[in-house]
Amino acid sequence: MRVLVAVRVKSRQNVDIGIALTRARMDVLLAQNKAFVVEETLPRVYYCPEFITEEEHDFLLKQVYAAPLPKWTHLSNRRLQNWGGMPNPKGMLQEKLPPWLDSLADRLQDLGIFDKDRPNHVLVNEYMPGQGIMPHEDGPLFYPIIATINLGSHTLLDLYKKRSETADDSSAESRYVSSLLLETRSLVVLTKDVYHSMLHGIRMRTEDRIDESICNLKYCATQYKYGDVLARKTRVSLTIRKVLKVSKLRIKIK
Repeated sequence: MRVLVAVRVKSRQNVDIGIALTRARMDVLLAQNKAFVVEETLPRVYYCPEFITEEEHDFLLKQVYAAPLPKWTHLSNRRLQNWGGMPNPKGMLQEKLPPWLDSLADRLQDLGIFDKDRPNHVLVNEYMPGQGIMPHEDGPLFYPIIATINLGSHTLLDLYKKRSETADDSSAESRYVSSLLLETRSLVVLTKDVYHSMLHGIRMRTEDRIDESICNLKYCATQYKYGDVLARKTRVSLTIRKVLKVSKLRIKIK
């Protein structure tokens, strides 16, 4: 049985059922699953372990690596694929998602994660052990909801407060709030509160130690204990979003 968990960072361990999922318009998921909500301090994220089956996981990985080499963009700390078009402030020239991603877009739309909208863009990131991404925000090009499906290795997604104009908090570590353990086959959804008020990132390291800074441990598919060390392997993330401004290629025939 798949369990959807709504987590607010810095848990007070006050558990209720069914609250706030309707805020995310996940009526379909509520009808199909037991959904546990943890009421904690803001912001709110949703975590669903084992969101996809092992067969779906293997199929998606196979499709990622079957993409032609020119589809990959190589950066210093990872490589990635853009599907659906290249987001642009002037408007993304929309491309049809391939069937293996189109079905995921349908599924998330059915769950109401993007309210009534349908996601139209998927960013595929590949992280090798030791790679990560600096704390960042996704910006105004997207609808303020981020849904990520995790393939391959686990990782820790770190959440940070944004820099204040008055406080002395220039370093990222001084603004660190908490971490989410993202297991393979899981879905994590960052809601509008997180999108607008926080940064998220992944530290560049080869292993992660389980400790009290991880706010979703009790909802993970595997039971961990403090002090456990998890070695990172190759991780692929499917970050699914809704680009707000799109345009379609129009060919004039004279």
